[in-house]
Amino acid sequence: MQEKPLKTIAYIHTDFSQKFGLPRQSGLIDELTGYIEFEKGYRNPEAVRGLDGYDYIWLLWGFDVASDEEFKATVRPPRLGGNERMGVFATRSPFRPNHIGLSSVKLTGIEYTKYKGPLLRVSGIDMKDSTPIYDIKPYLSYTDSHEGAKSGFTANLKSSELRVEFPEELLNRIPKDKRSGAIAVLKGDIRPSYHNKREIEKIYGLSYAGHNIRFRVDKDRLIVIDVNDQVLAGE
Repeated sequence: MQEKPLKTIAYIHTDFSQKFGLPRQSGLIDELTGYIEFEKGYRNPEAVRGLDGYDYIWLLWGFDVASDEEFKATVRPPRLGGNERMGVFATRSPFRPNHIGLSSVKLTGIEYTKYKGPLLRVSGIDMKDSTPIYDIKPYLSYTDSHEGAKSGFTANLKSSELRVEFPEELLNRIPKDKRSGAIAVLKGDIRPSYHNKREIEKIYGLSYAGHNIRFRVDKDRLIVIDVNDQVLAGE
C-alpha cells in the first residue's frame, strides 16, 4: 500500500524564534501562549465546529529543526544529565525515525477572522514559532487521563527552580503581557541538564517575544544582566 505524505494543515505562532528556552513538555507554563493559523485549504469554520466545547486539544506537529541523522536505538535524555542512555521509544526526544511531536495544550479561544479563517488561541505551548501542525484532535478526559499511571524513569526526577533576579529597568523593556511568561521560563532553569554548574560567569541568551534576554546563573540564582530587541544568532 502506498504511503501518503503528511500534510501541514496549520502553523503555530509563539514567542520563541529558537528552541532554546522552550519548556521540556507542554502544559508546564500556562503563561506561554500562541495561536494556530490554518493553511488556506483548511480555513473553513465548519472544520472547527464543536471544538469550543473542549478545554484542551492534542497537537501533532513537526520537529522542523531536528537533524536527519541515521536512526539510533538509544538517546541521552537531558533530564538524566546526558550521561545515561534510554531507548528512543521510552523518551520524548526529537531525534526519532519520524520527526513528529505530540502536545496537549489548553484551548483558550477561537477567533473567527475574515481572511485567515478561525484562529485557535492556546496556552501551555512547547513549540517554537512557525512550527508546522499536522493534525488537531480534542483531549478527552475520560480516556486520555489515566490516574496512577507509571511514569518510567521520569517518576523520581526532581524539577529544580531558580530564584530569578530581574531588575525592574530590564523587565520593563519586555511587553507587559509577556513578563510573567519570561520569568516563568527562566525560573525553570532552561540550561542543558548536563551543563557545568560551576560556570557562574557563563552568559546565556534567551530569544523570547522579540527580545534577547541575557543572564547568568550562580547556584540557585538566575541574574538577568541585559535585555535588548536583537534576535539571537545561534548563541
